[in-house]
Amino acid sequence: MIKLGVLTSGGDAPGMNAAIRAVVKTANYYNIEVIGIEGGYQGLIEGKFHELTSRDIDYIADKGGTFLKTSRCPEFMKESGRIKALNVLKGHGINDLVVIGGEGSFKGAQKLHELGLNVIGIPATIDNDLSYTDYSIGFDTTLNTILECLGKIKDTDLSHDKTTIVEVMGRYCGDLALYSALAGAGEIISTPERKLDFEEICSKLNVKIKSGKKDNLILITENMYNIQELQKYVEDRLDISVRTSILGFIQRGGHPSAFDRILASKMGMKAVELLLKGYSGRAVGIKENDLINVDIEKVHSRVSSNNDKYSLLDTILA
Repeated sequence: MIKLGVLTSGGDAPGMNAAIRAVVKTANYYNIEVIGIEGGYQGLIEGKFHELTSRDIDYIADKGGTFLKTSRCPEFMKESGRIKALNVLKGHGINDLVVIGGEGSFKGAQKLHELGLNVIGIPATIDNDLSYTDYSIGFDTTLNTILECLGKIKDTDLSHDKTTIVEVMGRYCGDLALYSALAGAGEIISTPERKLDFEEICSKLNVKIKSGKKDNLILITENMYNIQELQKYVEDRLDISVRTSILGFIQRGGHPSAFDRILASKMGMKAVELLLKGYSGRAVGIKENDLINVDIEKVHSRVSSNNDKYSLLDTILA
């Protein structure tokens, strides 16, 4: 292996830059040149390549987002686009690639692997929705951002005896809402794994209010409800005033936490070492605090099944 390519794809996640840094540092340690591919798979097809040196990546580990940038690429979804991408790589002497991203990015990596390219995937998605790994890069930082926002909302709720419905990210996985509630930032929680209907939410909220707690936070995962419809239903049903807040993309930005930087560094180093050992079509992950690698074909997004954590949540919120 003489040249190694690295790209980030899909949604940005805090810690991606730390993973890039680790890939470059590890490769350079083994005298391997690293080529940064700008703009994900679109940049791969267009040949947006430049060499990455230690000078380029020494100061990026603490930055959010991805300095290699990312984008969607409809052309890459077609076989003709993938063959074009492969030819571009080979034309630049690149036979090995590290892909940093989520499930969609890994599917692209798998297709390149099937075409004969050596590819390793590193999980980076704030949703933490990949079934094979306990944590993906960006989840911890996003969770802490959410907790900071919720703490400020709860301050106002307490001051005015108000209830607020807050929608957090997660797509089809409720880990961000679940872990936020476990950390003490919610009285009522509804996630894809444990979805409450409008009446169940009102019933739980009514119990809280009758017990004397008038400041309550209802925490929900995105794409589950129309938040304005839920607000109106609760207000009409319980005759109270309710606020709503959608945290949105503020959750995806910001300086990565120490946990995410260290996790990204470990995974970046592991990815390069796997390629050096001749592995391909694998995804790096972490399970019970040990680094693992699995067949990238078996990587799928999931609805989380943290039953033990939901049991703990039930006790905490009782």
